[in-house]
Amino acid sequence: MTTDIETVEEFRVRARNWLKATLLPAPPTIAPADTEEAWQHARRLQRVLHDGGFAGICFPTEYGGLGLTTDHQAAFTEESLPYEMPLLLNVPTLAICAASLLDLGTEEQKRTHLPAVLRGDEILVQFLSEPRGGSDLAGLTSRADRDGDRWILNGSKIWSSGAYAADYGLCLARTDWTVPKHQGLTLFLVPVHAEGVTVQRIKQVTGSTEFCQEFFDDVVLPADAVVGAVDGGWAAASRLLFHERAALGGTSPYTSGARPHLGGEADQLLRLAKATGQDGDSRVREDIGEARAMNIVRDQLIAHVTRAIATGTLPPAAGAIPRLFSAENAWLQTDTALRIAGPHGATHTPGDGADTETVGLDYLFRAAWSLAGGSTEMARNVISERVLGMPREAAADRDVPFDQVPHGR
Repeated sequence: MTTDIETVEEFRVRARNWLKATLLPAPPTIAPADTEEAWQHARRLQRVLHDGGFAGICFPTEYGGLGLTTDHQAAFTEESLPYEMPLLLNVPTLAICAASLLDLGTEEQKRTHLPAVLRGDEILVQFLSEPRGGSDLAGLTSRADRDGDRWILNGSKIWSSGAYAADYGLCLARTDWTVPKHQGLTLFLVPVHAEGVTVQRIKQVTGSTEFCQEFFDDVVLPADAVVGAVDGGWAAASRLLFHERAALGGTSPYTSGARPHLGGEADQLLRLAKATGQDGDSRVREDIGEARAMNIVRDQLIAHVTRAIATGTLPPAAGAIPRLFSAENAWLQTDTALRIAGPHGATHTPGDGADTETVGLDYLFRAAWSLAGGSTEMARNVISERVLGMPREAAADRDVPFDQVPHGR
């Protein structure tokens, strides 16, 4: 980074002018994330940002970024809110996977993949959860066996957002079964389209097929596919989960544009109230006021925790605090929207001008915000144990070699 770095205000003005001259206004509703067209469009928008000099604002210059500060990123994010942005690439590609590669990857991995991500040439996803694993990530049974100077991957992962459209996945697999479960894991960078990888899409209650399940059948991985250290996968996954909490909580410095589903925006509630003739109703006005207040608290909490982690006042695990709050705020926002919409939330008519289609779909999907980025129960555990220093909860398999832990088949 040069000493004559552009000031935040200079950067803001330049970004404002460029955005106005280059990008289209943001569409009134978020486009579905389960079509090839949507992902290709996001890639194109990311390339526009890159070519315009506004991609990877906080990524180092040696890996294709701008090497600027979080304040520069915050200024660009604020200015970009009215415009169409490649939001699909924010999570997990930029905020989680690319950020994890920046922290954990070899120099070759970073120079190969990070510039490609910032150009929109590569999409990265997470291969973490397993069909029978629940919230016990360290209890996974997908395995990678060493074969000379390569690895053979077998197993299955699930709930991978956008995997069908991705190029690479960060995959956690077991590489040593003779040690306790946290000690025998390794993180790999897996080509999604490699021989032996099968991706199946999962249809949700909303009709979306964004989530996927993956099957790995004798997938051959080279030695340089390891991210971090062999058998050091839990430390690598912990760093990845830190970035995941930051992304879901709104504290990540690697995203641009609006942050959908961090609690919604109360403007939608006001439109709903007007469209349904309830804008004069005192109860509805109180509900909208509460929603606005919660969003203000959310933004202040994100700013406070971000600063505290950056200065060392709070540990990185404190990212679980805004992640938990954002989930609870998302519930409040979606519940409030449905209460205002009433029957219209279930009987949407195209063109009714009240966003009632998204109200109904958001309500059906509301439980996801208690699970994405780790469940809210896990967030509470992280806060209690790693921020407040409370004792860890009991675990029957702690310090037991994994091949001696009973588990179903």
